[in-house]
Amino acid sequence: MAQTETLPGSIPQAAGDAAPEISVVVTLYNEVSSLEELHRRTLAALESLGRPFEIVYVDDGSTDGTFAVLERLHAADARVHAVRFKRNFGQHPAMHAGLSRSRGDIVVTMDGDLQNLPEDIPKLVAAVDSGFDVASGRRAARNDSWGRTLPSRLINGMLRRFTRVDISDFGCAFNAYRRAVVTPMLGSIGRQKFTKALILSGGASVTEVDVGHAARQGASRYSPLRLTRLALHVLAGFWPQPIQWAGVVLGFVCTLAATALGIYAIAYWISESNFPGPLLLGAAVIFVLGVQGFVLALVGEYLGRIQREVEGRPLYAVEREL
Repeated sequence: MAQTETLPGSIPQAAGDAAPEISVVVTLYNEVSSLEELHRRTLAALESLGRPFEIVYVDDGSTDGTFAVLERLHAADARVHAVRFKRNFGQHPAMHAGLSRSRGDIVVTMDGDLQNLPEDIPKLVAAVDSGFDVASGRRAARNDSWGRTLPSRLINGMLRRFTRVDISDFGCAFNAYRRAVVTPMLGSIGRQKFTKALILSGGASVTEVDVGHAARQGASRYSPLRLTRLALHVLAGFWPQPIQWAGVVLGFVCTLAATALGIYAIAYWISESNFPGPLLLGAAVIFVLGVQGFVLALVGEYLGRIQREVEGRPLYAVEREL
């Protein structure tokens, strides 16, 4: 029977099932070709630690048989838990589903496309064991095209500015968290993208850990349009007064431009008796329209958030759990 969720849930602890110290949450979408290798390598990395663990896979509405593989993995190992969404809801709701069901004192999050190397899990766990609340994965040798890395650098810069946390890679999903800093944020995780930035904005201590990064097989799911929308989400989610600042900047620029054009117009009219108004006016109008377009896009992000909150729509609908 399908169930709809909006609040954190948890996997019931079976009789005789030792509570894990470490939970690994993996989000999946059409990863049937790499899932078994991912699981084998993740299992090996966790077993090398010699501590109780669990792996929570979240299938974000895959259509390629991913959940059938998860059924086999769960049948073979009770430490494997799996959640299947009724449809594709997105990576961030999937992350919420996994975090809310995990039970370990340390929670490791990672993508299921093998760009994150499971062999680095012990490094992240060791960083949290050393006393930090968050071990932030840093893709030291990133294997992506400039079309992906350039927008990511821009978004990282914005997040550093707005959260006041000086780390270099907010976009890396391969991280380890102490449960105590995750639980208070579960109400916002999923609705607010950038789980790591959200947790760090609450004052959690953090250290960066260099992790490997493999090239993605196939095209990235983050198109330029989607990255632009992500940047707007950052502005609306982490900058408290963007509309006010945009209005101040717009007013200042327009006033300065109008003053400069007015002075030039008078001087040119006096000296040449012929002011080229249409061209300069057109350039000014286009510039102002561009700024207004950005402001309207930002307003649209706010209105979308208000609509979702008013409607009370669930983050995701669960079809089945193992």
